[in-house]
Amino acid sequence: MEETAVSQLLHQRGWRTAFTVADRVNSWARMVTAIENGYRDDVDEYSNDLYCRNWLHEAWLLLDDHSLARWNGQVRRLDGRFRAATIDDDGYVLSQFHGGGHPEMWWWRRYPRILTGALGEALHAAGADCQVSSPPTGG
Repeated sequence: MEETAVSQLLHQRGWRTAFTVADRVNSWARMVTAIENGYRDDVDEYSNDLYCRNWLHEAWLLLDDHSLARWNGQVRRLDGRFRAATIDDDGYVLSQFHGGGHPEMWWWRRYPRILTGALGEALHAAGADCQVSSPPTGG
């Protein structure tokens, strides 16, 4: 299925808007960069931001080969960066705040290596094994 049709179908299935693949890839890139630099929001916003990766997961099941070829490399690189910037704890910490996702939604089983601010405090209190620090300045 081509990108526009997937966008419309996912919107009909309950996503709040007819996101584009480019929009969700860009959102995932922003989130990954924020995590690499010390995510500055709270746990609710972090959970909300992870949903851009859920959308991509759902879209990938529907997209045609041409669209997949166009976006796969970029999403795989972002996924690799996310894995490098996070710790896999099998979802223990985040599941205390959010129900998690399906087993194939591996991003729900990880939390940032750099814990800062409200997110850091909440995850540390929930058992995250990292030092909470102040977020980097600038950027």
